[in-house]
Amino acid sequence: MGILLYICKLKLKIYSLLARYPVSYKWPTYWWRKCGYNIGDNSIISPYCLLWGTHHSDTNLLTIEDDVHIGPYSILVLRTHPASDIAKYGKISSTISGSICIKKGSWIGASVTILPNVTIGEGSIVGAGAVVTKNVDSYTIVAGVPAKKIRTLK
Repeated sequence: MGILLYICKLKLKIYSLLARYPVSYKWPTYWWRKCGYNIGDNSIISPYCLLWGTHHSDTNLLTIEDDVHIGPYSILVLRTHPASDIAKYGKISSTISGSICIKKGSWIGASVTILPNVTIGEGSIVGAGAVVTKNVDSYTIVAGVPAKKIRTLK
């Protein structure tokens, strides 16, 4: 069992590297699918996007539905740690992990960071450089650090 786990981890690292440094804009989407993540049809994950805190068992934590566009240098954080751990103990003693769901037809701008336990609603737009800490309603434009509602599209 140990060698299979090692091979699985190695395969995930290789696929992740190939997704991060692509030759074509279609490569990241292809390699993320090969890693086992749920990515819908006609979705585009731009070059240099990063899945932060991934583990070989985290493939069910990320769902990207159809017609989603994710801009370059965006970071999807599936696992992190609370800042209070370092302040109190000087080390990391616990982790926060959660799912990210990006619904159909959403656009994620360049250099966006999406934290765990966030759902981006259908047809929403996230402005470049935003840090999304909370759920985004459907057909909403959000931007800023932290991301705040700019307006509703419908």
